[in-house]
Amino acid sequence: MKAKFTGHDTFPLRYGWLYKATNFLNNNGKFTSSDETKLRHAVVELGVGKNMVKAIQYWAESTCVVSSNRIANTTEHLVSPKGRFLFGDFESEGHDPFLEHITSVWLVHFWLNFNFKDLTAYRYFFNYSHVQHFEKSKLLDDCFNDAKKLVTNDIGNETTLKKDIDCFLNMYVKKYKGAGKKKGVIDEDHFTSPLSELHLIQDNGAGFYVSNLAERPELPIAVFIYALIEFFNVETSDSNVSTIDFDALLTKPCSPGRIFRLSETGLGQKLDEAQTLTQNGISWVDSLGLRQVKVDKTELTNSLDYLKQYYGKC
Repeated sequence: MKAKFTGHDTFPLRYGWLYKATNFLNNNGKFTSSDETKLRHAVVELGVGKNMVKAIQYWAESTCVVSSNRIANTTEHLVSPKGRFLFGDFESEGHDPFLEHITSVWLVHFWLNFNFKDLTAYRYFFNYSHVQHFEKSKLLDDCFNDAKKLVTNDIGNETTLKKDIDCFLNMYVKKYKGAGKKKGVIDEDHFTSPLSELHLIQDNGAGFYVSNLAERPELPIAVFIYALIEFFNVETSDSNVSTIDFDALLTKPCSPGRIFRLSETGLGQKLDEAQTLTQNGISWVDSLGLRQVKVDKTELTNSLDYLKQYYGKC
């Protein structure tokens, strides 16, 4: 992996940004940092400042709704199949362009963190950190030390990493007004990221945070099945194996258990639901200490089908 702790200019992902990015490209817009004319055009079309244009591009690429291809000395940006599925293109409307359904937010969360190439503060937390109760300063130290072992390039200094951690926490944590914390009054200035709606991390104040492993009944089964199949395809890509260990689904980097912060019980419950919904296309056994999950080969190319059924567009 490579360290990538910059690029968002400390702006967390906001509501509407991913739709803005895909709509901009669908209307022949260009993301660039070197062509002043095109950059000014992006500022006007997106209705934000230069730094926010860069942040919108960063989050669109990081969530994989936009892909980039290097051609000669220029980079071409295109709306990816994931972007077209959720946000639409010239020919069809997306399934949920304004992220009105919580399922879409869970999906964006998975796309953001299902990444084996670039390490960020949020990907470190969801894929490598073992803490459930932590101080921000401890997370900074852990990430800085572990990143040295995980990445092949220079990770930069702690100041850069601290900004990335601040951005990550601002994106996932709902902030409360100082005088209204006991009353649960949300600070509207921080109520801008859809990912805070997932309640994966809570602010306990004074730099302390909680992110428990849980059963997650609120996690839509369609998203879980999609994530399981995507992970299974990566883990078994070099073999003909049709099974995977339960523990791998629970603890390996980029697994559903990791990314969705599932407890052992929670993962078992999700697998039970998946087994019923797929009519044993996905099945698992827990017998005599052997816990394995099997996915039929016919399911491995159908990960989007369950999402389409949820959105009602087959």
